[in-house]
Amino acid sequence: MELARQKLFLAAHAASHDKVYRYFRRRTESASTAEDLTAEVFRIAWEKCLQGQELSVLMVFGIARNVLRNHHRATARSLNLVQQLELQRTQQLGFDDGTVADVLDRLKPEEREVLLLTYWDGFTSAEISALLNVTATAVRMRLHRARKQLSELLRMDQATEDVQR
Repeated sequence: MELARQKLFLAAHAASHDKVYRYFRRRTESASTAEDLTAEVFRIAWEKCLQGQELSVLMVFGIARNVLRNHHRATARSLNLVQQLELQRTQQLGFDDGTVADVLDRLKPEEREVLLLTYWDGFTSAEISALLNVTATAVRMRLHRARKQLSELLRMDQATEDVQR
């Protein structure tokens, strides 16, 4: 009986694997996501096979549609959560007008990261160096450049605002 189920599963897998992968590849952001979702489909199909259900290509595609819907819902929830956390962090820091947030976005990514890790997350240079896999000297140098650049950008924004008044 077990051998028969394995044969049914392998037949369904062989008949639909490439089609299911292409289905996901056309509808998701990356090949790795498509691979993960395809694997999830066949994990579920295997469970259904163990429960004695017959597997057809249409049944496998029905599973694929459900897996894709779950993926889109999870992605949307994740994006919403990230946006909510960013909004909460911005409001807690008093960025109602967005000036500091806009200026931070104009910094180089590595300098912005060191600045945020230092002042918002409270890490020391040694901790940041371990986290970013760079030397503590590099962290202090990036922090110095970030402070200087932030100060200049804030001054420029203030001067622009004063001229517009």
